Amino acid sequence: MPDRKKLSRPAGRGDVVRAPAFLKNLRGVKDWKQATSWLEWRGIEDIECITPDQAGVARGKMMPSKKFTSNTSLALPSAVFMTTISGEYPESGGGFVYPEDDGDLKLLPDLSTLTAVPWETDPTAQVICDLVHQDGRAVEFSPRNLLKHVVAQYAKHGLKPIVAPEIEFYLVHKNPDPDYPLTPPVGRSGRPIGGGQGYSIAGVNEFDELIDDIYHYSEAQGLEIDTLIHEEGAGQLEINLRHGDPVELADQVFMFKRTIREAALNHDTYATFMAKPIQGQPGSAMHIHQSVVSLKKGNNVFSSEDGGETQTFRHFIGGLQRHIPSALIMLAPYVNSYRRLTQGTSVPVNTRWGYDNRTTAFRVPRSDPAARRVENRIPSSDANPYLALAASLACGLIGILDKNTPDAPAGTAVNQDEIELPRGLLEAVALFESDEALTRILGASFVSTFAAIKRAEFETFMQVISPWEREYLLLNV
Repeated sequence: MPDRKKLSRPAGRGDVVRAPAFLKNLRGVKDWKQATSWLEWRGIEDIECITPDQAGVARGKMMPSKKFTSNTSLALPSAVFMTTISGEYPESGGGFVYPEDDGDLKLLPDLSTLTAVPWETDPTAQVICDLVHQDGRAVEFSPRNLLKHVVAQYAKHGLKPIVAPEIEFYLVHKNPDPDYPLTPPVGRSGRPIGGGQGYSIAGVNEFDELIDDIYHYSEAQGLEIDTLIHEEGAGQLEINLRHGDPVELADQVFMFKRTIREAALNHDTYATFMAKPIQGQPGSAMHIHQSVVSLKKGNNVFSSEDGGETQTFRHFIGGLQRHIPSALIMLAPYVNSYRRLTQGTSVPVNTRWGYDNRTTAFRVPRSDPAARRVENRIPSSDANPYLALAASLACGLIGILDKNTPDAPAGTAVNQDEIELPRGLLEAVALFESDEALTRILGASFVSTFAAIKRAEFETFMQVISPWEREYLLLNV
């Protein structure tokens, strides 16, 4: 680290030059001049310039900090953002055209996201970048740009969405061989962690040192954790984030996933955001709390002046009910995601809504009128946070604009009812492509690209022979 005292040395008789306040920012600066000073003050040597791909994986480049601040042009091949989770490329078709020239797309750093990388041994910083064409136009199928586009659609109607994500994940025993099932880790007690530990403080304490690292890493990056709890699964935890702007919260989830994985590895453990990592254990969700405020007045448009529910509130729910099945591919993006969506659990398999009813897809928590919101309980934790937020908010906006009417709220448990959501990846892709209203909001470029990727991932999955097939088909058919 540099000698910070130099920034507060005497300037004259009795005068002291104090370090500008922005230098102490844990997250974000206003411009390149501030960025240069911020990096120098911290003695940063390297910069990770990253952006989320369709899966939410961090893609980008690392470079010396001096090069980063010298007007260096950053670019990545366009094909990087059209690959499957296994690194393969979809074939052209269905409106998707694979770029034969594989031309470059530019990375445009968003300096408001500049922060330290606390797990690196050398002084390192990271910055999230937007993806743009060579002429500066936003890349339509980029996840971060897509969420910005959806938020802008709200702004056109004088509205601003507010969100608060909740992310569940598992800590599992380190296992580099994918042929073997994942198992719960061993906690500080020396015994393997068991299930049924929902909200158990003792369950959280089993991982005290690891959780301390998560908190310390988060604090160093300016990431705010609202609460952390132990969930029902064996070694399953949940982190809740404070409500705020959708793009900022998606950035935080993106960074939290990196942070939690790194903290776990420090303790010889894996952190996984798979929707259903362990057979017989609960799945992991990314619940999204959503409300909408007026840009002009700043009030929650879900509540009237007398505290009652507004038509906008009901139309928002109506839009979710009508269009979420078509957007499910953005909320449950992998074959594994659909193993979580099963009857008889707290996971919704329907499009029902209700007041404080956790068996519905769309729960309205108990709150005062100013905090009235809708919790979307369908997304799984494997979803790209930018895409999950974009999908849920897009469906709500369509409902507001089209004045969709919701059905009556469910007053009883509905998790045993008929499954109303697609049961598999290909069915979800077909519904996704057929929803014209959703395509108008998200854009044809994103819809065709994402659908092509998901089809290619399904074909790759179909090449794998599962243990179930070997057990029941090998000698019986």
